[in-house]
Amino acid sequence: MAIGSFVEGGGGRGGAGGGYGGRVTPYVVLTCVVAGSGGILFGYDLGISGGVTSMDSFLKRFFPGVYQKKQDSKVSHYCQFDSELLTVFTSSLYIAGLVATLFASSVTRRYGRRTSMLIGGAVFIAGSVFGGTAVNVFMLLMNRILLGVGLGFTNQSIPLYLSEMAPPRYRGAINNGFELCISLGILFANVLNYCVVKITAGWGWRISLSMAAVPAAFLTIGAVFLPETPSFIIERDADADKARILLQRLRGTTSVQKELDDLVAASNLSRTVQYPFRNIFKRKYRPQLVIALLVPFFNQLTGINVMNFYAPVMFRTIGLKESASLLSSVVNRLCATFANIIAMIVVDRFGRRKLFLVGGVQMILSQLAVGAILAAEFKDYGSMDKEYAYLVLITMCVFVAGFAWSWGPLTFLVPTEICPLEIRSAGQSIVVAVVFLMTFVIGQTFLAVLCRIKSGTFFFFAGWICLMTVFVYFFLPETKKLPMEQMEQVWRKHWFWKKIVGEEEETKQAEKTALPSM
Repeated sequence: MAIGSFVEGGGGRGGAGGGYGGRVTPYVVLTCVVAGSGGILFGYDLGISGGVTSMDSFLKRFFPGVYQKKQDSKVSHYCQFDSELLTVFTSSLYIAGLVATLFASSVTRRYGRRTSMLIGGAVFIAGSVFGGTAVNVFMLLMNRILLGVGLGFTNQSIPLYLSEMAPPRYRGAINNGFELCISLGILFANVLNYCVVKITAGWGWRISLSMAAVPAAFLTIGAVFLPETPSFIIERDADADKARILLQRLRGTTSVQKELDDLVAASNLSRTVQYPFRNIFKRKYRPQLVIALLVPFFNQLTGINVMNFYAPVMFRTIGLKESASLLSSVVNRLCATFANIIAMIVVDRFGRRKLFLVGGVQMILSQLAVGAILAAEFKDYGSMDKEYAYLVLITMCVFVAGFAWSWGPLTFLVPTEICPLEIRSAGQSIVVAVVFLMTFVIGQTFLAVLCRIKSGTFFFFAGWICLMTVFVYFFLPETKKLPMEQMEQVWRKHWFWKKIVGEEEETKQAEKTALPSM
């Protein structure tokens, strides 16, 4: 995570960050780098699956029907990769992740964020073994299912960990490091796929699938030495002294009493909540529930995971050769990684809303441009001029950059920071579950939809991006630099949410007033 640009910031009392003292210390950077590296697991999988499914040697061995369609000049370019079995291979991971993240919520709340990271990393290692040694489709599916379980635990716990360890002034930048790690994971996968496809013996895909164990081992070993977050220490052990010592080490100052008091108050409230999933449906948490559901839902309807795990397939579809399509994916991901770094630098300066809105407009224009180029120049049969193929590549780079500094990192940041401690684990589980569910739906249907509506697919995504940009403009308040324990005030000031949260508070106040007279 590129944190050097904001390491020396201050946060004195009375300033931004709710009056908390401290700065970003080397210790908090180190812990967040280790934890944030879990994002590499998610990114690596997103990048690797699309790459191996575009390799002829992999298709010949496991999906011969797809390979034969590619050789048939009578099959539409849009339909060459339309295979139910191939989409099951790609998207089965996300159903496993969806189920796992619901269990991970209880583990994270009861046993800690670090425990969930350990479980996720260990299961991910087991899954990579099945992938590297696969001899049939069953072993490939076991690979995907185990990877999904691992990601269910890591994606649920790591954004929570980062948000709770980071100083409020820099929470956006540090949490966005998770998205940067996802982007780096995709980049590593794309580069590896480009290298191993050159192995003439045809077993390069085994390296691609088995190398997932490397980032998983780094996270698992690193998590053994990570401290738990101050929030969890207070919630589990009620040990304010231990939490104070950790806070002083994290913030590089002894002036942590105000932050500690807020954590203790939040923990006391959290202990009164036995069933977070039941409580998050209460009226007073309605804004958090809606945003925890809609932000990840909209995230997947940008079409980004089409780019992530079908980019090599897409580039082969429009006429690029096997090696060129994989190299194009590398270029695409370099643009996204650069945009992630920009997002880390500016998110706490310009705020979440501006990034959402600017990125949304950028993605709308990009999807419309890709759809228009394909509609005009790419037909069912025959080849597409290389000039237009590379124009599509450039436009897709603009699209992924727009996503990478807006909806990509903010999907994990905003729902995490707006949820109070008593529902935070449940809220994050909802976010990850929706991401996995929608990724499964998109992964399961995209190739079939592309085959049937062709270039109209990109106009479909553009329409959804218009809708989500309007949602952000009207219903998402700004949350930059506000401590998580003081976040409830944004809902009381918002033109729409104050009607819901305000009515809840008025009802409670009326009940308290009426109680003495009964």
